[in-house]
Amino acid sequence: MKAGQLDRVIEIQRMTTVVDDYGTPSQQWAKLVTLRAQKVQSSTDEYIRGAGATDVTVIVFRTRYVGGITTADRVLYDGQFHNVKELKEIGRRQGLELRTELLGSS
Repeated sequence: MKAGQLDRVIEIQRMTTVVDDYGTPSQQWAKLVTLRAQKVQSSTDEYIRGAGATDVTVIVFRTRYVGGITTADRVLYDGQFHNVKELKEIGRRQGLELRTELLGSS
């Protein structure tokens, strides 16, 4: 993976539980890691769902390998949140391909 192709910055976030001053737990998104990435594919697909036809914006990112990322995490890119839908390891821990959907578009 060439460094020159990693021309985007993404932030991987994970849901965490935070306890406030009164001892009340609440769920919040917290930054897990900030990565340089390549935007491989961006498309808007139309799916027919129970509520009718909907558009889903799909973006595929390639980045250096980071262990521990799951489909429960989300990606912050260009001010928008994306759900991680699929992860693929490239080579033997050389890289990672993240298939994401724009949050709220489905």
